[in-house]
Amino acid sequence: MAAVAHHGPAVRVALPHDVADAGALTAEAYLADRLLGPGEAYEAELRDAERRAREAVLLVATTPMPLGDGEVVVGSLTLAPYGSSYAEVAGPGEVELRMLAVAPEARGRGIAEMLMVEALREAVGSGADRVVLSTLDSMVVAHRLYDRLGFASAPERDWSHEGVHLRVRTWTPPAAPGALVESATWRPLRTLDVDGWRLGLSEGLTRRANSVLPVGAPADVTAALSAVESVYARAGRPATFRVCRAARPAGLDTLLDARGYRVEASTDVLVRGLDEPPGGVRRPSATTRPGAGGPVRVPAAHEPDEDWLATWLGVKGQADPAVARGVLEGSQALYLTAVENGEPLGVLRAAFAEDWVGLSSLVVVPAARRRGLARTLTLEALARAAELGARRAFLQVEVSNSAAARLYADLGFRPAERYHYRERALTAGPPGAGADAR
Repeated sequence: MAAVAHHGPAVRVALPHDVADAGALTAEAYLADRLLGPGEAYEAELRDAERRAREAVLLVATTPMPLGDGEVVVGSLTLAPYGSSYAEVAGPGEVELRMLAVAPEARGRGIAEMLMVEALREAVGSGADRVVLSTLDSMVVAHRLYDRLGFASAPERDWSHEGVHLRVRTWTPPAAPGALVESATWRPLRTLDVDGWRLGLSEGLTRRANSVLPVGAPADVTAALSAVESVYARAGRPATFRVCRAARPAGLDTLLDARGYRVEASTDVLVRGLDEPPGGVRRPSATTRPGAGGPVRVPAAHEPDEDWLATWLGVKGQADPAVARGVLEGSQALYLTAVENGEPLGVLRAAFAEDWVGLSSLVVVPAARRRGLARTLTLEALARAAELGARRAFLQVEVSNSAAARLYADLGFRPAERYHYRERALTAGPPGAGADAR
């Protein structure tokens, strides 16, 4: 999916200059909420964000300074994998969330939810099977957030510490569509099989349509790699693999790294059900914004017309329209266009495979951004897909695009899987080529 413009708070893994501020903020937030008394020993642990950054994963939320001169830390959250010194209840395959804190003056802006959403993405990206946390009965506002994100109570895991009873909640990533379903919604122009690996070739239009899906384990991996590289070299394209936990054979990522393949474009697969509460999926009403010329309509068609294609390619960049149309029309899909006064402002594609709908190709023309059109197009696509019988939806967002991840989290999408591409440049020789042979 295309980038969504970002303004305001942002969440990231803490940088060295964030750490001291994160520690001070955490302690002060606990004191302000009376979760901690002055002088208690736990205050020193809360302030020691340096150790958290070293022994766990420390996330921070920041906001720009009023005059644009830098940024200030306004929130923090710690992710402690099983085995970390900060993990209190996490078991094997689990990541534990601890010490969620938001500065009192920054509350009411969704910062706690931003931190939690980013934590779930980080946990899935690390390969965790489950996320756990402990909470107090008095944390009613936090409970509403946990409910909204899909955390479930686990009373059998509740525990006590120094007379304080703690409730455990858990979150399990939803099922991902998998590489084959994803590929079925974005079919390459040409596919080849190399001993269980599926190769896509589409004259360079997107990595998704020009990469290897390693869904089977070749009998001879070295021979298969050589065959793949030969196919892509003849096509004038770099050999590219989509690598996730399910890639075969096990250890493929390490093999590719040793062969000179670089990591490119780490991507999260986000999913949601189309019958999930509250109220399933509701179609947005026609909408206007200040300065807009009239209501925005969102018609849909079963093939991309010239306006749809021109809008998509106009924002996406240069591509052969015939190649683009060939990839787009390779799957059963709907093509939605946000239209105002006869002018297309944005487009989105919704393609179908099994009981899934895959959303892609979302673009909004620069002059119409920050008007909620990405949300409008997405909601309309989900509503139409549900009417056509789809039960689940997925989309893909690059890990660096936290603004888009926040939008889709607001729309009920949750991280299910993370994959990355391994790409070997056309000029790369065999391992060791050009090295001193002494």
